[in-house]
Amino acid sequence: MTGTNDTAVNGVAVLGATGSIGLSTLDVIARHPGRFRVVALSAHRQVDALWEQVIAFEPVYAAMADPDAAADLERRVRERGLATRVLAGPDGLETIARAPEADTVMAAIVGAAGLISTLAAVREGKRVLLANKEPLVMAGGLVMRTAAESGATLLPIDSEHNAVFQCLPPARAAGLDGAGVERILLTASGGPFLRRGPETLASVTPDEACAHPNWAMGRKISVDSATMMNKGLEVIEACWLFDAAPEKIEVVVHPQSIVHSLVRYVDGSVLAELGHADMRTPIAHALSWPDRVDAGVPPLDLTALAGLEFEPPDTGRFPALRIALAAARAGGTAGAVMNAANEVAVERFLDRRLGFPAIAGVIEATLGEAAVDGDADSLEGILAADRAARERAAIHAERMAETCTQ
Repeated sequence: MTGTNDTAVNGVAVLGATGSIGLSTLDVIARHPGRFRVVALSAHRQVDALWEQVIAFEPVYAAMADPDAAADLERRVRERGLATRVLAGPDGLETIARAPEADTVMAAIVGAAGLISTLAAVREGKRVLLANKEPLVMAGGLVMRTAAESGATLLPIDSEHNAVFQCLPPARAAGLDGAGVERILLTASGGPFLRRGPETLASVTPDEACAHPNWAMGRKISVDSATMMNKGLEVIEACWLFDAAPEKIEVVVHPQSIVHSLVRYVDGSVLAELGHADMRTPIAHALSWPDRVDAGVPPLDLTALAGLEFEPPDTGRFPALRIALAAARAGGTAGAVMNAANEVAVERFLDRRLGFPAIAGVIEATLGEAAVDGDADSLEGILAADRAARERAAIHAERMAETCTQ
């Protein structure tokens, strides 16, 4: 697909610049200095890493969620004599998300922490590249309604959703049924424990869970892949992005991670997007859409592939996927509750305070107690559900940790 040949430089704000998505985004941008310019960068507290990026790109803004790290960065910027404006905390993130210099906002802050800044960019009518799942999982209705009102363009960065976006027809005013779509097929690698005996999962370590066989990702997302909660989050995200009912979406395990997702049509056609397991491909696609630019990714040699395998997911081995699919059907604040409980459980697992199988247990127990028919139409209602779920999840995590040590 080709576009308009508009040579205007696109100002890009990268929220979560020091994470894996942020680094890949900056790599793509650096390949096209005449097309993109970095105008804002953010990080949580990785001040050394963000400082190197500030030196390299000299953005208009740099924001750090941690105030102490922001003070350190401010000192370095001042001593170097750079013009970059340093901001701190959630307000700083919102400022760069709304910045008039930013035409495009890469939303790559992991977890619920990315919701408010992403929503701020959507309210400003920006082109928003959604790399973090949580805004749509927690507040899909609010985000999509706000985008419709502001005229924001939402483009998916997850390899699966980006693949679906490429395989769907560009005009879908009549919905998926009107476009002849029978089903969306989201592929899943199965993570590091696809063939591991379920009876051995109790002894899984954080390092083992983070050793993804195909993708280089942050630790939280890697654990989500190991539990397959990541795929459950993606189902909810796909429901909102493509206006699809949960029953229109099917998860298919594909260990090679070559086919990133597929769309099946009523005439029997199946369209798929294939490529290397490299996030620069979907990032370059979304940055330049509707044009195409070089992502720095080598071409896929089909003759070198040993074979492509597909199988249904085992929700007995991966109960988190079953729980997430139920939350997708429940709607309301179920997504916000589930996401909060998962973040609490994964954090405790990474801190070695909770066993791997207990992650799903904490999520299910928290969802079982929550009133998921709460206010899902306002940011206040969603954040209230998130806070309450975190409190309950922490209690369940403590109980399950105690049970495992007895």
